[in-house]
Order: sequence, then structure tokens, then C-alpha cells
Amino acid sequence: MFRLIKRQGRARLGTIETVHGDIQTPCFMNVGTAGAIKGGVSSPDLHGLGCQVELCNTYHLHLRPGDDVVRDLGGLHAFMDWRGPILTDSGGFQVYSLAKLRKIAEKGVTFRSHLDGREVFMGPEESMRIQSNLGSTIAMAFDECIEHPAPYEYVEKSIARTTRWLVRCKEELERLGALPDTLNKKQMLFGIGQGSTFEDLRAHHMKEIVALDLDGYAIGGLAVGESIEDMYRIVDATEPYMPESKPRYLMGVGTPVNLIEAVYRGIDMFDCVMPGRNARHGTLFTWEGVRLIGNSVYKRDARPIDENCDCPTCKHHSRGYIRHLLAYHEMLGYRLAVQHNLYFYNSLMARIRAEIQAGTFEDFRARMVPALDRRIP
Repeated sequence: MFRLIKRQGRARLGTIETVHGDIQTPCFMNVGTAGAIKGGVSSPDLHGLGCQVELCNTYHLHLRPGDDVVRDLGGLHAFMDWRGPILTDSGGFQVYSLAKLRKIAEKGVTFRSHLDGREVFMGPEESMRIQSNLGSTIAMAFDECIEHPAPYEYVEKSIARTTRWLVRCKEELERLGALPDTLNKKQMLFGIGQGSTFEDLRAHHMKEIVALDLDGYAIGGLAVGESIEDMYRIVDATEPYMPESKPRYLMGVGTPVNLIEAVYRGIDMFDCVMPGRNARHGTLFTWEGVRLIGNSVYKRDARPIDENCDCPTCKHHSRGYIRHLLAYHEMLGYRLAVQHNLYFYNSLMARIRAEIQAGTFEDFRARMVPALDRRIP
């Protein structure tokens, strides 16, 4: 399922073979939480923006419209008219993000819906059944995304429970895969390593879940308030225990610089709401750095957002026009800005793949990290 093509240092160029098409890695997965990219970007748009994989949210789709509804409409691929791979998260992040609305037990987690306050229960089996109904390409195991900071003793107990949950996830997905009416009988399962910012617990937990021989492995529980230095330190401490023969996924990360630095440390897959969310607030990523399009200096600027960008927005619209639309909260402004940022992220990953192939990735990293981290006046 994963073919390693080339390495430069720890950076990896590879291909993940799936029933919904191949994924060229390193890759960035575009986040369509409720089955769509916020900002009015459609599935056909995403193909033109270089998107390889969409990521959708198990918890949110379970609440609305209901995973049974999505199943009845043919699964996520038909529902969204997206023919490429889809990864569904497990609902585990909501264990973190809805901390005030949930209760954790061995069986699973009881939530209060953020929509109407009704009680919702989700455990490993429920998460697998929901993701099976959605018919995604890759299902993520149900885990606890641990808040930061957390006491060592709590983290130790939490990762032990997450391992027990992972065993149940694997058993349930295997059971579902054997049923005659399952939408995707070859649904892949990725396990998630946790451990907060404790290097020994990170190493221990990754070794435990690797022993279960899953389709891929993720580093979870980062980008939740720890420092950038801690993030990189934990990736460095965990990566040696991740199999070379399986995809490696850093969840919820991050900025363009984060992506380059994590690829440098051996990571293959990423997701983050940042490109879309920042675009809707006028923060646009370019090859020169970060451009705040709301600044008055762009009011009469006829140039594209990025003069080195071939996205649909930059081909047809000016900085001044984008600034005007966002200032008036026009939906077209959100759409054009989101298209640009997604295209940039997907183009960045394509460029990284080309640099690894050429053996020049480390030179690229040295040049681009300072440039992409710069805020343009």
C-alpha cells in the first residue's frame, strides 16, 4: 500500500496506493470538515487546485446530516462528488476540543452535542461504524487527543486506554469489512500515537501501536498549544519508531514552514484548517511570505496576490479587488482567497516532492524557510 520511492536524509518521496486512487507523498490533505471546504470551493474546484485527498470530520457528519444519511446517498464520495481518496478523522479530536461537553470512560466518550446539547456516545466501535457508513478511504482510530499541558501520570494512563481502544477499532473494522453491504471493504486504518510532550511516552506508545500492524501511523496531540520547538522535538523523538514501510501522518499541522520542517523530519502526510481559515480572514500565503491583504497598501494594487502563482484567483483578480471583497464580506472574496491558499499549499507539496526527487530538498529548505516565515509589509 505504501511504496517508498526515494529518500533525502529523512525526507521521503512515496506513493500510497488506495482503492480511490494513488496519493503522492509528501501531501497535504484539504480539510472539508462537514463534507465541503468552507468558502464555496466545490469538489471539481479542488481537482484544479491540486488537491489529492480530502479530510472530513466523523463527529460533525454523524451529528448532521447523519452518517446513515450519507450512506443512503452512496457514501462520502458520491455525496460530495469527490472521486479521489478521503480520510475521515475518528472523533478523537473532539475529545480534546469539546472538553467541557464530554466525559471519558473505558467504553468510550459521552459528548453533549455542540448543536443542541443532546447526549452523544462515541467509542471505538461507534467511530468505526460511522466511518464505515461514510465509506472513506482511510479511517482514523478512535483516541484521546490529550490537552496541553497534562500531568505525566494522566498521559501514561490515557495512552494505555488509547491502545486498548485501537485494538477494538481494528477488530470492529475487520468485522465490518467482512459484511456484504459494507461500502468500502478495503477501508484502511491508521493508528494514532499520543504522549503529550513526554519523549519516553511518545516512543513507548508508538512502539505499542506499530506492533498491531496497521495501514499507517499518525502523530496526534500536537499543535494544541505547545511551542514549535516542542512540536519538532516530539516529531524527532517519535519518527525513529515509525515503520519505513508505512505512511506517516502528522495531524493538524500546520504553517508552510511547519510542513517543510516536518517533511525534513520524515513525515509524509499533513492536514490543517489554516489555509482556508486564514484566507477567510485575509491572511494569504505566497512564495514571498505571508501577505495581509486587508492592509491599506493594497487598496489600489492591481497585481495578483502572488505574481509567481498560477491559481485561478491570481490569473484573473487583483490584490485590490480581493481586499475590497473581503472588506465587504462578499462570499466571492472568501472563495477566491481560499482557492489561492489551497493552491499554494498543494503547490508547495508538489514542489517539495520535486525537490526530493532531484536531491535538492535540503537546499530548498534552507532557502524557503526564512522566506515563507516572513510577514510582507
